[in-house]
Amino acid sequence: MNAPASPSPAPVAFAALRHPGFRAYFLLSALAMMADNIEHVISYWVIFEHFQSPALGGFAVVSHWLPFLLFSVYSGSLADRYDPRRMIQLGMVLFMGVSILWGVLFVTGALQIWHAAALLIVHGLAGVLWGPPSQLLLHDIVGREHLQSAVRLNATARQLGMLMGPGVGGALMLALGPNLGIFVNALLYLPFILWLAVAPYGPKFRAAGAVVATRAVRTLGDVGRALTEIAQHRVILAMALLAGCASLFIGNAYQAQMPGFAHDLGQGKADFYYSMLLGADAAGALTAGFVLEARGLLQPRARTACLLAMIWCVALGSFALTTSYPLALALLFVAGFVELSFGAMAQTLVQLEAPAEMRGRAIGVYNMFALGMRMFSGVTVGLVGARIGIHWSLALSAAVLFVVIGLLMRFGLGRNARSD
Repeated sequence: MNAPASPSPAPVAFAALRHPGFRAYFLLSALAMMADNIEHVISYWVIFEHFQSPALGGFAVVSHWLPFLLFSVYSGSLADRYDPRRMIQLGMVLFMGVSILWGVLFVTGALQIWHAAALLIVHGLAGVLWGPPSQLLLHDIVGREHLQSAVRLNATARQLGMLMGPGVGGALMLALGPNLGIFVNALLYLPFILWLAVAPYGPKFRAAGAVVATRAVRTLGDVGRALTEIAQHRVILAMALLAGCASLFIGNAYQAQMPGFAHDLGQGKADFYYSMLLGADAAGALTAGFVLEARGLLQPRARTACLLAMIWCVALGSFALTTSYPLALALLFVAGFVELSFGAMAQTLVQLEAPAEMRGRAIGVYNMFALGMRMFSGVTVGLVGARIGIHWSLALSAAVLFVVIGLLMRFGLGRNARSD
């Protein structure tokens, strides 16, 4: 008679924070994300004051997400082959340089539209250099056992930075003005750069015999081969498709339409109530990160990730149709809570399921879908909304995504796989 299988160990609350390296990484990545959003606050304001160009505002969105669509697989492949710390440092140096160049152009009064376009493109490229390598570095810092905790807390740190960035950016503009404020912002990237210079992680600190990728991704054919490799791993493919469909149909495009939603909810002024609408889903995401970590809830399962994404569809579809401001706040909070939950779970599954020699490429493919496809959500929610109204466009997008996720669960996931 076989002995009964030993029970799985109980999840540890905030497991990743038990690693001193991750504690530093958590704080410094939140600081860098805050600096990223401060730059958006200041630069977008000055761009609007100088040019008042809706086209340039639209270009800012495209230039932010298009590099993720085009270069995420290349970035992930490079992180497989080289030290991810150095790639993240390069991204931080580019962010820092962009802030400094904004400041020089502001002070000299030389800012032109082509300057703004070029800096927005470089900013987007810096984000790609930060994205996939940062996920790979998490694996080096905490290992496989605490990876979900690290991914979830890393997503929480990013939300924290995104939540704090607009407030700190506004305060810098009020206290110092945009010219000096943008220079101060450049300094906020420096602690992360310095820590990465000495952090004991990366290829040369891995265990002896660790697998290192040898094949580079240089051409579109190589990208195609990377996608073919990913297709052989059902869970990774399913999570990439889940993230990609969520970004394609909804993404964060509803945030850009929030003034219209606020107006229809009876909050047409840029006041406290409007700010609450803008911050409700970020508050939900922060709550998810801390509550789920404290309780060790929602262990990574592909079907669970899909079910949480379907709840996200219901929450946003209901938000689109409600006429009650309190209910709208509650629904946005729920949407933020489940969005962080299924997003962190999907990222974790990709890392856990990917063979060591292709982990970076797998993360790159996932980021290509999860972030690159956001560029098109302005069409599904925004441009369609111009024809049928933003309420119906968001509700319709959520409904279509709900059905697509159901089909993904039915045909893309088996019933007996360990990660399901």
